[in-house]
Amino acid sequence: MGRIAGRFTRLEPRLPIRQLVLGLLADLPRKNCWTIAEHAGDTSPDGLQHLLGRAKWDADLVRDDLRAFVVDHLADDQAVLVVDETGDLKKGTHTVGVQRQYTGTAGRIENAQVAVYLTYTSRHGHAGIDRALYLPKSWTSDPGRCRRAGVPDGVGFATKPQLAAQMIERALDAGVPAAWAAGDEVYGDNPHLRAVLEQRQMGYVLAISSTHRLPIAAGPQRADHLAKRIPRRAWHKLSAGRGAKGHRWYDWTHIALTAPGLAGHHYLLVRRNRRTGELAYYRCYTPRPVPLSTLVKIAGSRWTVEETFQSSKTLAGLDEHQVRRWNSWHRWVTLVLLAHAFLAVTAALERQGQTLTDDGTSPDGLAPLTCNEIQRLFTALLAEMPLWFVKPPKRTLCSPKAGCAGRALGRRSA
Repeated sequence: MGRIAGRFTRLEPRLPIRQLVLGLLADLPRKNCWTIAEHAGDTSPDGLQHLLGRAKWDADLVRDDLRAFVVDHLADDQAVLVVDETGDLKKGTHTVGVQRQYTGTAGRIENAQVAVYLTYTSRHGHAGIDRALYLPKSWTSDPGRCRRAGVPDGVGFATKPQLAAQMIERALDAGVPAAWAAGDEVYGDNPHLRAVLEQRQMGYVLAISSTHRLPIAAGPQRADHLAKRIPRRAWHKLSAGRGAKGHRWYDWTHIALTAPGLAGHHYLLVRRNRRTGELAYYRCYTPRPVPLSTLVKIAGSRWTVEETFQSSKTLAGLDEHQVRRWNSWHRWVTLVLLAHAFLAVTAALERQGQTLTDDGTSPDGLAPLTCNEIQRLFTALLAEMPLWFVKPPKRTLCSPKAGCAGRALGRRSA
């Protein structure tokens, strides 16, 4: 909270912002302004609603602090920037970005709000560092509707891959150390995103559909047609990383793609399920040659964004907001990502220096602490902390005009 304090020029929002983040970390059955205000002992959610809707602060600047916080603790020059979208089921038609659309959350077309997220994944851990709300054409083609929801005038329609490209470029421009990008078919099938990554000399392993056409010397060929030519001896059993039940073993192979105009090294990576024989396809690029095991490792890192979604929703209420407007959504989601990053970084710091055995435990037989356990311990500590432990802010933080408000807030904290 000290890291982001400078983004709030007045004292009044600083205590509520801390109160809101602590509420997001609390063990509440649902998390919104009403439940968090009640948890904090307030008689109404007016203060938190004002903080999200009308108070003057820039969520993008807090996002920059969030990104710096994650990079400071999880930095890795071979890190992966993983992009994916998730949907929140919503009722009505007035919440910004909501319409009937497909969402993987429900597995079907539902009334939902969809957003694209960027997760920073390194050997130390992973956490979300950016977000972008997807506005369907039904919204961007209706200026009045956008104006009522507080959407800025300059915001136009952008596809999910375009939003992903913007977030990746924003991270790279900020100096985030990363060497790879990963995503599912929505992003792998998009030529604009691939071109942006190749221009930035950033390697990628992006899932593609079976009908995706790949460049080879004889002309473009479908991915599934190329896979049929792979000899049996070309397959290798490799782990895509450790999951909840141990290593995720698949059969893998790759084909080098050579065609006029291709710069760098391009591959078709194919994964085969060892039980069902089902195939999955990835389009890969790297400025320098890499072994098959490296491509497999990057492909396996995509699950981290799914885990980030699950833990952000379960532990910090990512999908439980009750806000309707553009600014409110960005503020809520940014603070949720900040709360989750605290858990992810704390868990990563606990794992530092530990050498895990093959079954994923430390030499003393204890499993590493997870975000869930960190939250439970943190909540238990706060539940036992006396109120006087929270030191009221110094009056020097107040402007002369805010002196009375500062004294009132100080008495309330005491």
